[in-house]
Amino acid sequence: MTTTYLFHPDISTEAQATIAALLATALQAAEAELLADLRYQQQRQPVQAWLAYAGDQLVGCKLGYERQPGHYYSWLGGVRPDFRGQGIAAELLHRQHAWCRVQGYRAVRTHTYNRWRAMLLLNLRHGFDIIGTVQGPRGLTIVLEKELKA
Repeated sequence: MTTTYLFHPDISTEAQATIAALLATALQAAEAELLADLRYQQQRQPVQAWLAYAGDQLVGCKLGYERQPGHYYSWLGGVRPDFRGQGIAAELLHRQHAWCRVQGYRAVRTHTYNRWRAMLLLNLRHGFDIIGTVQGPRGLTIVLEKELKA
């Protein structure tokens, strides 16, 4: 089945629930908490989304927002477990970074945890550097950043 990728410059209220459900499955996290986080962040500033569909089914997403002028934060992302290993996460990352370059961002930052090793390895393979760690409420957070070349 062909995967279709769509960009949303601002996530609608209707799409938030669908995205939260996908992320709950992909990240094995509480859907209500993800939805609350998404709604909170969307109120603060627009969250952009790259969405991957297999037919009409949402199978992956990559969310982000401006952290500060010139710097973008790649916030949340995931692919349904039954669609992993097909390059969807890498394609979402590639599309997000290409969009960031066009928008004039110079760097992308992301955070992850050691338990999500596939995401950590994906980020490292695509040019991110580990720039630090932060002790957070869910454990040690790994901070990564990538300089975007023009």
